[in-house]
Amino acid sequence: RFESIIFRRPKESAQKTGLLEALIVPIKDRDKIGGSYLNSTAICCTPELANSGSCKVGEVIIHDDPNSSPDGPKRLQTFFEGNNEVAEMVLQTVEITHDGMYYLYFMFCDPELLGTTISGRTVWRNPDGYLPGKMAPLMPFSGFMSLAYLGLGLVWFLWFTRYWKDVIQLHFHITAVIGLGMSEMALWYFEYANFNANGSRPAAITFWAVTFSAVKKTVSRLLLLVVSMGYGVVRPTLGALTLKVLLLGVGYFMASEALGLFENLGNINDFYGKARLILVLPVAVLDACFIVWIFSALSQTLEKLQVRRSGAKFVLYQKFTNSLAASVLVSIAWIGYELYFNAADPLGELWRRAWIIPAFWALLAYMLLIVVCVLWAPSPNPTRYSYSEEMGDDIEDQETPFVSGGGVKLGGGDVASMAMLEIRKEKKLSTTLPPPPPPAASEYYVFRLGEDLEENKRE
Repeated sequence: RFESIIFRRPKESAQKTGLLEALIVPIKDRDKIGGSYLNSTAICCTPELANSGSCKVGEVIIHDDPNSSPDGPKRLQTFFEGNNEVAEMVLQTVEITHDGMYYLYFMFCDPELLGTTISGRTVWRNPDGYLPGKMAPLMPFSGFMSLAYLGLGLVWFLWFTRYWKDVIQLHFHITAVIGLGMSEMALWYFEYANFNANGSRPAAITFWAVTFSAVKKTVSRLLLLVVSMGYGVVRPTLGALTLKVLLLGVGYFMASEALGLFENLGNINDFYGKARLILVLPVAVLDACFIVWIFSALSQTLEKLQVRRSGAKFVLYQKFTNSLAASVLVSIAWIGYELYFNAADPLGELWRRAWIIPAFWALLAYMLLIVVCVLWAPSPNPTRYSYSEEMGDDIEDQETPFVSGGGVKLGGGDVASMAMLEIRKEKKLSTTLPPPPPPAASEYYVFRLGEDLEENKRE
């Protein structure tokens, strides 16, 4: 629908009648514009072509093929009358009966109309609403993902309340990411639904959807980073790294927020050009920084756990590392596909599949969150992943046996390992308690065995 379309031409050209044309062209019929079928490279009709009866002088050449679809190139004409500087297009509606990608061009062939400006608006509506065809599937997808986050949140909440006495600080961070993800997808669903119903993007809802998306992406990356650093597992705090982590998070949030607002706030634009590239680069660089730092931190954490002989935690972090490595490989492959998709489809002919590109990244983030929730789920035995300051966090977890240097198996139920724990406790209390009386023979044998085992372990 054409609404209040007004053309204004310069004063010096307001001396005779001028013609402007609005062309609605299906991408599949783009070769019907111009004189290629007449063996000419001209777009506008020339006197020579007009003499052959193929077109009219001053008009854009359109090949009238009887075999073309009824929604082939359509021509709507507007004339400047006499010396008028302003021409208004008639309010009208054009019916499209076949789906596809359509382009609208405003064109003129008269060189004296150079400098003509256009104002007004066009309204495009699909049978199911105002959402563009390439965005329409994102509305049900956002609703589905919001319900998926809600389901994950309910399972996590039940597990959280069941073992609430054993939760650690990391569990609260995971809860925040789940809540942010559910809110983000719900806001996007309402944004798409409002757009689809009214034909314009609600600025307030779009702003909050973009903001929640930026916050969720930032918090998710920070969660992966601090988990990789061993926060709550091999170290109680991040120490001097806290400021660097926060600065990286703030920088990523600002870059992601700017890119999201540019892409979503306002009208839909399929050709962002250089402005979008300037905003994409900081996000890409900061994402690379996160990836490098995460895998570097994971390497250091695995090395510490191996030195401390923390078998259960080492296996836990191995699974986490393998999951992250797999996600990075899949992401690289998908980026390659995305580049190929954009290069092979510059005009949007593959619009039916365009929604899969953003949907993939939302789904990948959700799958990674599930992996974190499964590996760090609250349990009645939090020592398998939490930092144990009392024991120095260098004693093997009870459920994962190791073999000491002397060949004696140390398990959760062995007398020797229990003796080792008693020795550790005695060392901590020795400064406040009076010296104990000499042990009996049997006690001396047990504690002596624990000391030998501890010496073998150190060796």
